[in-house]
Amino acid sequence: MEFTSEIISVGQLNEAISSLINASFDTLWVRGEISNFKSYPSGHWYFKLKDADSQINAVMFKGKNFSVDFPPRDGDQVEVAAQLGFYATRGDIQLTVQQMRKAGAGALYEAFMKLKAKLESAGLFDTAQKKDIPIYPRAIGIVTSTQAAALKDVLSTLARRAGHIPVIIYPSPVQGVEAAPGMIKALAQAQKHQVVDVILLVRGGGSIEDLWSFNDEQLAYAIAQCSIPIISGVGHETDFTIADFVADLRAPTPTAAAELATPDRMELLRQVQAYAQMMSRMMHLKVEREAQRLDQLSLRMQHAIPNPEQMKLKQSQLQDRLARAWQEKLRYHRQQQAHYFLQLETLNPQRTLERGYSLILKDNQALRDAQELQTNTAYVVAMAKGTATIQLDSVEIHQDI
Repeated sequence: MEFTSEIISVGQLNEAISSLINASFDTLWVRGEISNFKSYPSGHWYFKLKDADSQINAVMFKGKNFSVDFPPRDGDQVEVAAQLGFYATRGDIQLTVQQMRKAGAGALYEAFMKLKAKLESAGLFDTAQKKDIPIYPRAIGIVTSTQAAALKDVLSTLARRAGHIPVIIYPSPVQGVEAAPGMIKALAQAQKHQVVDVILLVRGGGSIEDLWSFNDEQLAYAIAQCSIPIISGVGHETDFTIADFVADLRAPTPTAAAELATPDRMELLRQVQAYAQMMSRMMHLKVEREAQRLDQLSLRMQHAIPNPEQMKLKQSQLQDRLARAWQEKLRYHRQQQAHYFLQLETLNPQRTLERGYSLILKDNQALRDAQELQTNTAYVVAMAKGTATIQLDSVEIHQDI
Protein backbone atom coordinates (compact mmCIF):
# COMPACT_ATOMS: atom_id res chain seq x y z
CA MET A 1 0.00 0.00 0.00
CA GLU A 2 1.35 3.37 -0.98
CA PHE A 3 0.97 6.43 1.23
CA THR A 4 1.02 10.02 0.06
CA SER A 5 2.83 12.67 2.03
CA GLU A 6 -0.03 15.11 1.39
CA ILE A 7 -2.34 15.51 4.35
CA ILE A 8 -5.99 16.30 3.54
CA SER A 9 -8.96 17.18 5.72
CA VAL A 10 -11.96 14.98 6.36
CA GLY A 11 -14.06 17.34 4.25
CA GLN A 12 -11.67 17.05 1.33
CA LEU A 13 -11.72 13.27 1.63
CA ASN A 14 -15.51 13.16 1.65
CA GLU A 15 -15.74 15.49 -1.34
CA ALA A 16 -13.36 13.22 -3.23
CA ILE A 17 -15.46 10.16 -2.31
CA SER A 18 -18.62 12.01 -3.39
CA SER A 19 -17.11 12.93 -6.77
CA LEU A 20 -15.93 9.35 -7.30
CA ILE A 21 -19.34 7.87 -6.54
CA ASN A 22 -21.22 10.39 -8.69
CA ALA A 23 -18.92 9.67 -11.63
CA SER A 24 -19.23 5.89 -11.25
CA PHE A 25 -23.00 5.36 -11.04
CA ASP A 26 -25.92 6.38 -13.25
CA THR A 27 -29.55 6.20 -12.11
CA LEU A 28 -30.33 2.61 -11.10
CA TRP A 29 -33.31 0.57 -9.93
CA VAL A 30 -33.01 -0.96 -6.46
CA ARG A 31 -35.41 -3.38 -4.76
CA GLY A 32 -35.72 -3.60 -0.98
CA GLU A 33 -37.87 -3.28 2.14
CA ILE A 34 -38.71 0.10 3.67
CA SER A 35 -37.76 0.58 7.32
CA ASN A 36 -37.59 3.55 9.69
CA PHE A 37 -39.79 5.59 7.34
CA LYS A 38 -40.30 9.24 8.34
CA SER A 39 -42.23 11.99 6.59
CA TYR A 40 -41.18 15.48 7.65
CA PRO A 41 -43.31 18.66 7.66
CA SER A 42 -41.23 19.84 4.71
CA GLY A 43 -42.78 17.05 2.65
CA HIS A 44 -39.50 15.13 2.28
CA TRP A 45 -39.32 11.38 3.02
CA TYR A 46 -36.40 9.73 4.79
CA PHE A 47 -36.09 5.95 5.21
CA LYS A 48 -33.80 2.97 4.96
CA LEU A 49 -33.94 0.40 2.18
CA LYS A 50 -32.86 -3.05 3.32
CA ASP A 51 -32.80 -6.73 2.49
CA ALA A 52 -31.65 -9.78 4.43
CA ASP A 53 -27.98 -8.82 4.12
CA SER A 54 -27.65 -5.02 4.00
CA GLN A 55 -29.29 -1.64 4.29
CA ILE A 56 -28.77 1.83 2.87
CA ASN A 57 -30.14 5.28 3.68
CA ALA A 58 -32.57 6.86 1.21
CA VAL A 59 -34.29 10.18 0.73
CA MET A 60 -37.15 11.17 -1.56
CA PHE A 61 -37.78 14.90 -1.80
CA LYS A 62 -41.21 16.56 -2.00
CA GLY A 63 -40.87 17.43 -5.66
CA LYS A 64 -40.61 13.72 -6.53
CA ASN A 65 -42.76 11.87 -3.99
CA PHE A 66 -46.07 13.49 -5.04
CA SER A 67 -46.22 10.97 -7.92
CA VAL A 68 -46.19 7.91 -5.61
CA ASP A 69 -49.71 6.42 -5.66
CA PHE A 70 -49.57 4.67 -2.27
CA PRO A 71 -48.58 5.70 1.28
CA PRO A 72 -45.21 4.04 2.03
CA ARG A 73 -44.99 2.14 5.31
CA ASP A 74 -42.34 0.16 7.14
CA GLY A 75 -42.23 -3.35 5.75
CA ASP A 76 -43.34 -2.41 2.22
CA GLN A 77 -41.39 -4.13 -0.54
CA VAL A 78 -40.61 -1.47 -3.13
CA GLU A 79 -38.56 -0.76 -6.21
CA VAL A 80 -36.94 2.67 -6.50
CA ALA A 81 -35.17 4.52 -9.28
CA ALA A 82 -32.40 6.44 -7.53
CA GLN A 83 -29.05 8.09 -7.82
CA LEU A 84 -26.32 6.86 -5.52
CA GLY A 85 -24.71 9.75 -3.67
CA PHE A 86 -22.45 10.54 -0.76
CA TYR A 87 -23.63 12.97 1.89
CA ALA A 88 -20.28 14.56 2.66
CA THR A 89 -21.40 16.38 5.80
CA ARG A 90 -22.10 13.15 7.67
CA GLY A 91 -19.98 10.82 5.61
CA ASP A 92 -23.02 8.71 4.65
CA ILE A 93 -23.78 6.96 1.38
CA GLN A 94 -27.45 7.37 0.45
CA LEU A 95 -29.92 6.90 -2.37
CA THR A 96 -31.69 9.98 -3.73
CA VAL A 97 -34.95 8.44 -4.98
CA GLN A 98 -36.60 9.77 -8.14
CA GLN A 99 -39.40 7.17 -8.54
CA MET A 100 -40.99 4.56 -6.27
CA ARG A 101 -43.35 1.69 -6.97
CA LYS A 102 -44.41 -1.43 -5.13
CA ALA A 103 -42.21 -4.42 -5.89
CA GLY A 104 -43.56 -6.30 -8.88
CA ALA A 105 -45.49 -3.31 -10.24
CA GLY A 106 -43.02 -3.00 -13.08
CA ALA A 107 -43.70 -6.58 -14.20
CA LEU A 108 -47.45 -6.00 -13.92
CA TYR A 109 -47.22 -2.87 -16.04
CA GLU A 110 -45.29 -4.75 -18.71
CA ALA A 111 -47.94 -7.49 -18.68
CA PHE A 112 -50.66 -4.82 -18.93
CA MET A 113 -49.03 -3.19 -21.97
CA LYS A 114 -48.49 -6.57 -23.66
CA LEU A 115 -52.15 -7.59 -23.22
CA LYS A 116 -53.34 -4.13 -24.29
CA ALA A 117 -51.39 -4.41 -27.55
CA LYS A 118 -52.72 -7.93 -28.15
CA LEU A 119 -56.36 -7.00 -27.64
CA GLU A 120 -56.05 -3.80 -29.62
CA SER A 121 -54.69 -5.73 -32.60
CA ALA A 122 -57.62 -8.15 -32.21
CA GLY A 123 -60.04 -5.24 -32.62
CA LEU A 124 -61.53 -5.21 -29.10
CA PHE A 125 -60.93 -1.48 -28.75
CA ASP A 126 -62.44 -0.56 -32.12
CA THR A 127 -64.82 2.36 -31.59
CA ALA A 128 -66.94 1.23 -34.53
CA GLN A 129 -67.86 -1.92 -32.59
CA LYS A 130 -68.98 -0.10 -29.43
CA LYS A 131 -72.67 -0.03 -28.61
CA ASP A 132 -74.61 3.19 -28.02
CA ILE A 133 -75.61 4.00 -24.46
CA PRO A 134 -79.43 4.36 -24.21
CA ILE A 135 -80.68 7.82 -23.31
CA TYR A 136 -83.74 6.53 -21.43
CA PRO A 137 -82.90 3.09 -19.97
CA ARG A 138 -85.79 1.01 -18.64
CA ALA A 139 -83.56 -0.51 -15.94
CA ILE A 140 -79.89 -0.27 -14.97
CA GLY A 141 -77.63 -3.16 -13.91
CA ILE A 142 -74.61 -2.83 -11.63
CA VAL A 143 -71.78 -5.38 -11.55
CA THR A 144 -69.71 -4.88 -8.41
CA SER A 145 -69.20 -6.20 -4.90
CA THR A 146 -72.02 -5.57 -2.44
CA GLN A 147 -69.26 -4.59 0.00
CA ALA A 148 -67.62 -2.12 -2.40
CA ALA A 149 -67.40 1.43 -1.09
CA ALA A 150 -68.25 2.73 -4.57
CA LEU A 151 -71.68 1.02 -4.58
CA LYS A 152 -73.20 3.47 -2.11
CA ASP A 153 -72.08 6.46 -4.19
CA VAL A 154 -73.44 4.90 -7.39
CA LEU A 155 -76.84 4.11 -5.85
CA SER A 156 -77.06 7.60 -4.35
CA THR A 157 -76.32 9.22 -7.71
CA LEU A 158 -78.85 7.03 -9.54
CA ALA A 159 -81.55 7.82 -6.96
CA ARG A 160 -80.88 11.56 -7.21
CA ARG A 161 -80.82 11.77 -11.00
CA ALA A 162 -83.42 9.15 -11.99
CA GLY A 163 -85.05 7.52 -8.98
CA HIS A 164 -87.84 6.14 -11.19
CA ILE A 165 -85.45 3.78 -13.03
CA PRO A 166 -85.18 0.29 -11.45
CA VAL A 167 -81.67 -0.82 -10.45
CA ILE A 168 -80.52 -4.46 -10.36
CA ILE A 169 -77.25 -5.46 -8.68
CA TYR A 170 -75.37 -8.46 -10.04
CA PRO A 171 -72.87 -9.10 -7.19
CA SER A 172 -69.30 -10.19 -7.85
CA PRO A 173 -65.90 -9.87 -6.15
CA VAL A 174 -63.88 -7.03 -7.66
CA GLN A 175 -60.48 -7.94 -6.24
CA GLY A 176 -58.56 -11.20 -5.97
CA VAL A 177 -58.37 -14.42 -7.94
CA GLU A 178 -62.15 -14.94 -7.99
CA ALA A 179 -62.96 -11.42 -9.20
CA ALA A 180 -62.60 -11.87 -12.98
CA PRO A 181 -64.58 -15.18 -13.12
CA GLY A 182 -67.21 -13.61 -10.85
CA MET A 183 -67.65 -10.56 -13.09
CA ILE A 184 -67.86 -12.79 -16.18
CA LYS A 185 -70.63 -14.79 -14.48
CA ALA A 186 -72.46 -11.60 -13.45
CA LEU A 187 -72.41 -10.29 -17.03
CA ALA A 188 -73.79 -13.63 -18.22
CA GLN A 189 -76.65 -13.38 -15.69
CA ALA A 190 -77.55 -9.90 -16.86
CA GLN A 191 -77.70 -11.06 -20.48
CA LYS A 192 -79.79 -14.08 -19.51
CA HIS A 193 -82.35 -11.97 -17.66
CA GLN A 194 -82.55 -9.26 -20.36
CA VAL A 195 -84.23 -6.74 -18.06
CA VAL A 196 -81.58 -4.01 -18.00
CA ASP A 197 -80.64 -1.70 -20.87
CA VAL A 198 -77.18 -0.73 -19.61
CA ILE A 199 -74.63 -2.20 -17.17
CA LEU A 200 -72.29 -0.29 -14.85
CA LEU A 201 -69.03 -2.18 -14.17
CA VAL A 202 -67.59 -0.33 -11.17
CA ARG A 203 -65.22 -0.37 -8.20
CA GLY A 204 -63.28 2.23 -6.23
CA GLY A 205 -59.63 3.17 -6.55
CA GLY A 206 -56.59 1.19 -5.50
CA SER A 207 -53.12 0.10 -6.50
CA ILE A 208 -52.34 -1.69 -9.74
CA GLU A 209 -52.53 -4.96 -7.81
CA ASP A 210 -55.98 -4.09 -6.42
CA LEU A 211 -57.34 -3.32 -9.90
CA TRP A 212 -55.57 -6.19 -11.64
CA SER A 213 -58.70 -8.35 -12.05
CA PHE A 214 -60.00 -5.72 -14.51
CA ASN A 215 -56.99 -6.51 -16.73
CA ASP A 216 -58.09 -10.12 -17.28
CA GLU A 217 -58.15 -11.27 -20.91
CA GLN A 218 -61.26 -13.46 -20.55
CA LEU A 219 -63.13 -10.61 -18.85
CA ALA A 220 -62.14 -8.34 -21.75
CA TYR A 221 -63.72 -10.73 -24.25
CA ALA A 222 -66.84 -11.07 -22.05
CA ILE A 223 -67.24 -7.28 -22.06
CA ALA A 224 -66.68 -7.01 -25.81
CA GLN A 225 -69.20 -9.78 -26.56
CA CYS A 226 -71.87 -8.62 -24.10
CA SER A 227 -75.15 -7.80 -25.84
CA ILE A 228 -75.93 -5.05 -23.31
CA PRO A 229 -73.98 -1.74 -23.42
CA ILE A 230 -71.40 -1.47 -20.61
CA ILE A 231 -70.07 1.65 -18.88
CA SER A 232 -66.86 1.07 -16.92
CA GLY A 233 -66.10 3.16 -13.85
CA VAL A 234 -62.99 1.66 -12.28
CA GLY A 235 -60.77 3.47 -9.81
CA HIS A 236 -59.89 7.13 -10.01
CA GLU A 237 -59.65 9.41 -13.04
CA THR A 238 -55.97 8.54 -13.58
CA ASP A 239 -56.54 4.77 -13.40
CA PHE A 240 -56.86 2.86 -16.67
CA THR A 241 -57.59 -0.86 -17.03
CA ILE A 242 -58.17 -3.18 -19.97
CA ALA A 243 -61.88 -3.16 -19.06
CA ASP A 244 -61.94 0.61 -19.66
CA PHE A 245 -60.60 0.22 -23.20
CA VAL A 246 -63.04 -2.58 -24.09
CA ALA A 247 -66.18 -1.09 -22.52
CA ASP A 248 -68.64 0.81 -24.69
CA LEU A 249 -68.02 3.92 -22.58
CA ARG A 250 -65.35 4.70 -19.98
CA ALA A 251 -66.18 6.89 -16.98
CA PRO A 252 -63.39 8.37 -14.84
CA THR A 253 -65.06 7.28 -11.57
CA PRO A 254 -67.96 5.05 -10.42
CA THR A 255 -70.07 8.14 -9.65
CA ALA A 256 -69.41 9.50 -13.14
CA ALA A 257 -70.55 6.13 -14.59
CA ALA A 258 -73.90 6.53 -12.81
CA GLU A 259 -74.26 10.05 -14.22
CA LEU A 260 -73.49 8.91 -17.76
CA ALA A 261 -76.09 6.12 -17.54
CA THR A 262 -79.02 8.31 -16.49
CA PRO A 263 -80.92 11.29 -17.88
CA ASP A 264 -81.28 14.22 -15.53
CA ARG A 265 -84.99 14.25 -14.63
CA MET A 266 -85.13 17.96 -13.86
CA GLU A 267 -83.28 18.86 -17.06
CA LEU A 268 -85.73 16.77 -19.09
CA LEU A 269 -88.67 18.55 -17.50
CA ARG A 270 -87.08 21.92 -18.27
CA GLN A 271 -86.54 20.89 -21.89
CA VAL A 272 -90.14 19.72 -22.29
CA GLN A 273 -91.41 22.99 -20.83
CA ALA A 274 -89.17 24.99 -23.16
CA TYR A 275 -90.37 22.99 -26.19
CA ALA A 276 -94.03 23.53 -25.22
CA GLN A 277 -93.48 27.28 -24.95
CA MET A 278 -91.67 27.35 -28.28
CA MET A 279 -94.49 25.43 -30.02
CA SER A 280 -97.07 27.82 -28.59
CA ARG A 281 -95.15 30.83 -29.90
CA MET A 282 -94.75 29.22 -33.33
CA MET A 283 -98.46 28.44 -33.59
CA HIS A 284 -99.48 32.00 -32.74
CA LEU A 285 -96.90 33.43 -35.14
CA LYS A 286 -98.13 31.21 -37.96
CA VAL A 287 -101.75 32.18 -37.39
CA GLU A 288 -100.86 35.87 -37.34
CA ARG A 289 -98.89 35.55 -40.60
CA GLU A 290 -101.74 33.71 -42.34
CA ALA A 291 -104.25 36.26 -41.14
CA GLN A 292 -102.04 39.08 -42.40
CA ARG A 293 -101.67 37.32 -45.75
CA LEU A 294 -105.46 36.97 -46.00
CA ASP A 295 -105.89 40.68 -45.26
CA GLN A 296 -103.41 41.57 -48.00
CA LEU A 297 -105.18 39.36 -50.55
CA SER A 298 -108.53 40.81 -49.59
CA LEU A 299 -107.13 44.30 -50.09
CA ARG A 300 -105.89 43.38 -53.58
CA MET A 301 -109.28 42.03 -54.49
CA GLN A 302 -110.93 45.26 -53.40
CA HIS A 303 -108.76 47.21 -55.85
CA ALA A 304 -109.41 44.78 -58.71
CA ILE A 305 -112.36 44.99 -61.12
CA PRO A 306 -115.40 43.96 -59.11
CA ASN A 307 -116.62 40.50 -59.89
CA PRO A 308 -118.89 39.36 -57.08
CA GLU A 309 -118.93 35.69 -58.03
CA GLN A 310 -115.17 35.51 -58.52
CA MET A 311 -114.55 37.39 -55.28
CA LYS A 312 -116.78 35.00 -53.36
CA LEU A 313 -114.96 32.03 -54.89
CA LYS A 314 -111.56 33.53 -54.09
CA GLN A 315 -112.62 34.33 -50.58
CA SER A 316 -113.94 30.81 -50.09
CA GLN A 317 -110.67 29.33 -51.42
CA LEU A 318 -108.58 31.51 -49.10
CA GLN A 319 -110.71 30.57 -46.13
CA ASP A 320 -110.33 26.89 -47.00
CA ARG A 321 -106.55 27.26 -47.33
CA LEU A 322 -106.34 29.05 -44.02
CA ALA A 323 -108.45 26.38 -42.32
CA ARG A 324 -106.34 23.56 -43.79
CA ALA A 325 -103.12 25.30 -42.81
CA TRP A 326 -104.40 25.81 -39.31
CA GLN A 327 -105.50 22.17 -38.98
CA GLU A 328 -102.16 20.91 -40.34
CA LYS A 329 -100.16 23.05 -37.93
CA LEU A 330 -102.43 22.06 -35.06
CA ARG A 331 -102.03 18.36 -35.95
CA TYR A 332 -98.24 18.70 -36.09
CA HIS A 333 -97.96 20.46 -32.75
CA ARG A 334 -100.34 17.96 -31.12
CA GLN A 335 -98.07 15.15 -32.34
CA GLN A 336 -95.06 16.94 -30.86
CA GLN A 337 -96.89 17.48 -27.61
CA ALA A 338 -97.87 13.79 -27.49
CA HIS A 339 -94.24 12.83 -28.09
CA TYR A 340 -92.98 14.90 -25.18
CA PHE A 341 -95.85 13.70 -23.00
CA LEU A 342 -94.74 10.11 -23.74
CA GLN A 343 -91.22 10.99 -22.63
CA LEU A 344 -92.61 12.37 -19.40
CA GLU A 345 -94.64 9.20 -18.95
CA THR A 346 -91.42 7.12 -19.09
CA LEU A 347 -90.25 9.10 -16.06
CA ASN A 348 -93.47 8.41 -14.14
CA PRO A 349 -92.85 5.92 -11.28
CA GLN A 350 -96.41 4.62 -11.80
CA ARG A 351 -95.40 3.26 -15.20
CA THR A 352 -92.58 1.31 -13.57
CA LEU A 353 -95.08 -0.29 -11.19
CA GLU A 354 -97.39 -1.16 -14.10
CA ARG A 355 -94.54 -3.14 -15.70
CA GLY A 356 -94.69 -5.57 -12.78
CA TYR A 357 -92.33 -3.93 -10.29
CA SER A 358 -93.26 -3.28 -6.66
CA LEU A 359 -91.85 -0.99 -3.97
CA ILE A 360 -91.38 -1.99 -0.33
CA LEU A 361 -91.75 1.06 1.91
CA LYS A 362 -90.89 1.65 5.53
CA ASP A 363 -91.72 5.02 7.03
CA ASN A 364 -92.55 6.21 3.46
CA GLN A 365 -88.98 5.42 2.34
CA ALA A 366 -88.29 2.83 -0.41
CA LEU A 367 -86.03 -0.03 0.67
CA ARG A 368 -83.10 -0.81 -1.68
CA ASP A 369 -81.16 -3.40 0.32
CA ALA A 370 -82.53 -6.81 1.30
CA GLN A 371 -80.44 -6.56 4.47
CA GLU A 372 -82.88 -3.88 5.71
CA LEU A 373 -85.78 -6.35 5.93
CA GLN A 374 -86.70 -7.42 9.47
CA THR A 375 -89.23 -9.79 10.95
CA ASN A 376 -92.19 -8.58 13.02
CA THR A 377 -92.02 -5.18 11.32
CA ALA A 378 -94.80 -3.57 9.30
CA TYR A 379 -94.03 -2.67 5.67
CA VAL A 380 -96.12 -1.12 2.91
CA VAL A 381 -95.96 -2.74 -0.54
CA ALA A 382 -96.81 -0.33 -3.37
CA MET A 383 -98.04 -1.95 -6.60
CA ALA A 384 -99.60 -0.75 -9.80
CA LYS A 385 -103.07 -1.13 -8.28
CA GLY A 386 -103.15 -0.17 -4.64
CA THR A 387 -100.96 -0.81 -1.63
CA ALA A 388 -100.82 -3.50 1.01
CA THR A 389 -99.45 -3.59 4.56
CA ILE A 390 -97.46 -6.74 5.33
CA GLN A 391 -95.46 -8.18 8.20
CA LEU A 392 -92.70 -10.74 7.62
CA ASP A 393 -92.45 -13.90 9.73
CA SER A 394 -89.02 -14.77 8.36
CA VAL A 395 -86.41 -13.28 6.03
CA GLU A 396 -83.97 -15.24 3.87
CA ILE A 397 -81.38 -13.13 2.02
CA HIS A 398 -80.29 -14.16 -1.52
CA GLN A 399 -77.36 -12.31 -3.10
CA ASP A 400 -78.03 -13.47 -6.69
CA ILE A 401 -80.96 -12.10 -8.64
